[in-house]
Order: sequence, then structure tokens, then C-alpha cells
Amino acid sequence: MDKPATQCSLPNYQKPCALIFFLILTASFLTYPMLWTLSLHLHSAVTGSYVSGTYSIVFVNCPNEQIARDIARAILEKKLAASVNILPKTSTLHFWKGEIEETTEILLLIKTKTSKIHMLSSYMRLIHPFEIPELFSVPMNQGDPHYLKWLKEEGMIED
Repeated sequence: MDKPATQCSLPNYQKPCALIFFLILTASFLTYPMLWTLSLHLHSAVTGSYVSGTYSIVFVNCPNEQIARDIARAILEKKLAASVNILPKTSTLHFWKGEIEETTEILLLIKTKTSKIHMLSSYMRLIHPFEIPELFSVPMNQGDPHYLKWLKEEGMIED
């Protein structure tokens, strides 16, 4: 009496099975960051907690206070930020075209949604007088819950 086959004995079935397994595995890896982000946002909505990295602080140097104020007002009017601090003069030493330069600059601290940084950067290249504006960001990992709530509700940052 023959035993029923426990495995697929046809060699042609192994290739489609391996391909399907590979596709499922690849899809899992590709969608994991998206699923993780969605689960964090769902948890945040249910518990009222802050999702680390939702907001960022963007640093931008400007040549003088008037330009700093003009840039701050422009990005607020475009709703690319909720708040901008204008810090007083700072001395900067840096390389520019192979030479060491020493300048005085004004620092902007821009609070915005992390998802807005690309648009903010593009806009900054249009309005900033520097050939290469210094712009970098740091994600907000924690903060006062009331301030983070203000950023979300009244910070006027639209998606």
C-alpha cells in the first residue's frame, strides 16, 4: 500500500512556493516602517501620548536680524512652522570655497512637523540670501505635554 505524499512531489511547485515566500517576506520588510508608524499614531490617538519625532527643531543661520525676522515671518505665514526663536548674534567660523571665513550670524530655531522639513528646506532655498543655507533638524523626542499639544492643536501647522 502506498503512503500518501506529505510533500509536493512535483518539482515545478517548489519554484512558485519559494517565489511567493520571497514576495511575502519582501513585502513584510517594506511595509514594516509604515505599519510601525501607523501603530504609534494609533497608540498616540488612544492614549493621548506624544509620538517621538513627530515634531522637529530646525536650525537656520541668517546674516542679520532683519533677514532672520523676514524669514521667520515668511515661514510662519506659509504655515511651515508653529514657532520661530531668533537668537542673538553668534560668531561663526567655517570653510567657504577653501578659505576660513569668520562671520556674525543670527540663529533661527524653527519648531515644525518633521513631515514639513522637506517643504521648509525647499522654501528656504528660495528666500534665503546664502548660496547654501545652513539648515538641519533634530527630532523632538520628548517635551512638555502641554507644549506638544499646543504644537498639534494651535501651532497652525497644516499637512
